[in-house]
Amino acid sequence: MNKRPLPSQDAKLPLDASMLDGLPDPVFLVDRKHVIVDYNRAAKQLLGAGALGSRLDETLDSAHIIDAIDATLGGTPGTRREVFLPYPVGRHYELTVWRLPDLKSPGPAWAMVVLQDVTAAKKAARTRADFVANVSHELRSPLSSLLGFIETLRGPARDDPEATERFLEIMDTEARRMTRLINDLLTLSKVETEEHIRPENSVDLGLVLNQVVDILSVRAKERGMEINLELPDEPPPVLGDADELTQVFQNLVANAISYGRARTPIRVAAAPCDRVPGTMQPGVSVAVINQGEGIPADEIPRLTERFYRVDKGRSRSMGGTGLGLAIVKHIIARHRAHLEIKSTPGRETSLTVCLPRADT
Repeated sequence: MNKRPLPSQDAKLPLDASMLDGLPDPVFLVDRKHVIVDYNRAAKQLLGAGALGSRLDETLDSAHIIDAIDATLGGTPGTRREVFLPYPVGRHYELTVWRLPDLKSPGPAWAMVVLQDVTAAKKAARTRADFVANVSHELRSPLSSLLGFIETLRGPARDDPEATERFLEIMDTEARRMTRLINDLLTLSKVETEEHIRPENSVDLGLVLNQVVDILSVRAKERGMEINLELPDEPPPVLGDADELTQVFQNLVANAISYGRARTPIRVAAAPCDRVPGTMQPGVSVAVINQGEGIPADEIPRLTERFYRVDKGRSRSMGGTGLGLAIVKHIIARHRAHLEIKSTPGRETSLTVCLPRADT
């Protein structure tokens, strides 16, 4: 590390921060006047190339860091706290400050500052908390309904066969809703656990898509819709897990049926593509296209979030758990594939999956 003489540096530094260039965390030394006298590579990227020799408050919004430095140089050992730095990109750090040399050593002293980025950990903790809250909310409603109907059947409706039949039907619907939610939660957990393991089996995509169309054709006809499958004469095989890919396309086609306009066709079109986006590997794309109200542009990035629904009331009334596209996203990630969502409000929506070929 190149250093220039600093007016405040009246003794040899007790540490050469360049030895810490291999660390991902910013580490830097300041003197009692808060002048930056040395730093490692990560700190240089955070503070800027011209930060050496400048005061810390000239490079960072750092009142909390300066307070910790003063406390450490004043005798508080190993000061530790969490700080937020809004510039250049808002990040949360765990701040640790040590005094160099220790209190027993005479002469000048410096503070060594270490900033450990905990932004990802905080985001993950927040995501887990939101997930638990959402699961609790999704289960609370059907459970409350079941308990209410059970109480009614034991009391006012005990001898009312017509009410009993009606309530039992509603209870059956709510119990099935909870079953779907629990099944989707288990599926999501399994897929997330195995996401790092890439499937290596060769899958006949034409067979998978034909099975999906056969399974969902009856449901489509109930809304006056027809599923049109478009396949190449000899669709190339893809790398993947047949059961998981069946689940992906069942989910996409089922959504097209639910959110498409009644009595309009649904296209499921497969075609070779030069490469899977983000890779150099050739692939096969499958687009599921429906006509309907479409999705607002600002909603599209959030569609694969857990429990996110564009139309919450309609989704729940149709039995949706809000986890389908989250499951799709993780299966696609496991397959090292790509998902693209496009929508023109009032016209059509397409969800396209591009999978790596198995024959290259």
